Amino acid sequence: MLDTKTEPQKTSQPKVIFFGNGLLADTTLATIKDHVHLVFHARTKSDLSQVIELKKQNPDAYGILASFGVLIKSDVLELFEPAGILNLHPSLLPQYRGASPIESAILAGDTDFSYSIMKLVKAMDAGPVYHQATIKNLPLDKSAIYQALATAGAKWLLEHLQNLPTPIPQDNTTATYTEKLNKSQSFLQPDKYKASEIYRQIVAFQGFPKPKHTFFDKTCIILDAKVLRVTDILCEAAGINGSASSPLMIKCADRNFVVIERLQPEGKKPMDAKSFVNGYGKSRPAHT
Repeated sequence: MLDTKTEPQKTSQPKVIFFGNGLLADTTLATIKDHVHLVFHARTKSDLSQVIELKKQNPDAYGILASFGVLIKSDVLELFEPAGILNLHPSLLPQYRGASPIESAILAGDTDFSYSIMKLVKAMDAGPVYHQATIKNLPLDKSAIYQALATAGAKWLLEHLQNLPTPIPQDNTTATYTEKLNKSQSFLQPDKYKASEIYRQIVAFQGFPKPKHTFFDKTCIILDAKVLRVTDILCEAAGINGSASSPLMIKCADRNFVVIERLQPEGKKPMDAKSFVNGYGKSRPAHT
């Protein structure tokens, strides 16, 4: 039986059928929900049949998508013509097309982060672009980056949804692509990467696939860390700087260190590095 229960229609607000899951989608929807009439929120592939029926009943409804993770076929796309389903993608397209644009930007060492509002087409992230913007000086925090880009993109949609500009085709010759993260990336390899690279992996892999390292024969998820250069340690030893050391550090390929500030031992609750060392370290070395 078709579930078509919706909130009472607000005639002054545009109707929206929303597609999405996860932090990008949650933040986008939280930003727009009080300013639109939400007809339906599609979360899974099985919801698409309901989208078709509801779009036919609400031909003036716009489609907005943020991190849906499901291929939408032509029969659904065509229902939303001519504007199409508006996809909030967290990159400066055609750069970082694919499943992990924010994570890939973090791993690449980017310091600025961008979003694009594009028209969804069958080819992955290849549709014409309605709007793009870059946000500078964001903290290197995965959750904060997701939220900032989703909020900014959602606000632009609210301002322009009923008066969209003409979208501009992407230059496919300059496109770059990202891959879906997987569990095989979890365990850090500090003997192969610089400290700055290991740190960015720790940031990018938060949530999934979760950055892991073994300390004192205990597998741990690393939650917070920072980079410590050898020169900082030497300065501290000479009394030039304040405290730079930590009871738990990872030595990396460039001989610099990643300082572990918070971590979660397997099967245990999160804790700070000092508590972990006091509980598991005993007389063993303080860093690996």
